[in-house]
Amino acid sequence: MVHAQFDPTARRELAIAAVEAKTVKDLSWREIAEAAGLSVAFTTAAVLGQHALPEPAARAVAELLGLDEDAVRLLRTIPTRGSLDGIPTDPTVYRFHEMLQVYGTTLKALVHEEFGDGIISAINFTLDVRKVADPEGGERAVITLDGKYLPTKPF
Repeated sequence: MVHAQFDPTARRELAIAAVEAKTVKDLSWREIAEAAGLSVAFTTAAVLGQHALPEPAARAVAELLGLDEDAVRLLRTIPTRGSLDGIPTDPTVYRFHEMLQVYGTTLKALVHEEFGDGIISAINFTLDVRKVADPEGGERAVITLDGKYLPTKPF
């Protein structure tokens, strides 16, 4: 049976335990995702409390991390999503916040000009993060957000 979470506390505590187990076992997010049979982005978000995992994936992740049956149940529970309370203080998360503060209205204007009135789904969605060489030296992060466009329907 599908269950939904009301209070995010248990999922936060599970995320803390899962990250601790990941660290102790010296696992990468990619290795955890391979065990789950799902994408790295989705699996990472699920383990961090932002998505529910299908039962086989939840069992595989819990087994890999050495977590108990309660963890399997929580990993399968639809979470209360959203992990930010106020302006983030972590520098990496803050920069994403800053990017949306600076470019959010630009993205909105360009999406609406191209597609019309509507939204980009975060449900019918994929996310990819890649590291590429910077022609000027160093490395660049290429982040692809790929969401289905959903038009507003007048009623």
